[in-house]
Amino acid sequence: MYSILLQAQSSNWTSMIFMVAIIGVFYFFMIRPQQKKAKDQKKFIDEIKKGEDVVTIAGIYGRVAEIEGDTVILEVERGGRIKMLKSGISMESTKAAFGKKEK
Repeated sequence: MYSILLQAQSSNWTSMIFMVAIIGVFYFFMIRPQQKKAKDQKKFIDEIKKGEDVVTIAGIYGRVAEIEGDTVILEVERGGRIKMLKSGISMESTKAAFGKKEK
């Protein structure tokens, strides 16, 4: 009877360790990289300056003409201007299109 009780306790510990391992895998392979990506995007948005070439999430290419708080005015082809939120600028697309290096 003691061996059956011992097996049941060891089975509970094994399942607990397995659950902790699954949570660890989710954290290190899914949650942590997403947090890092969000932090990098925020840093990129905060460092945008007037005159930089950028690409929006919608795929519009433009140059930053003005910055007003959380909004930017992009100058697109032939002097056209678009007012948009800074959060609409894509870090990945901008770096891919203009070959900007990570700092």
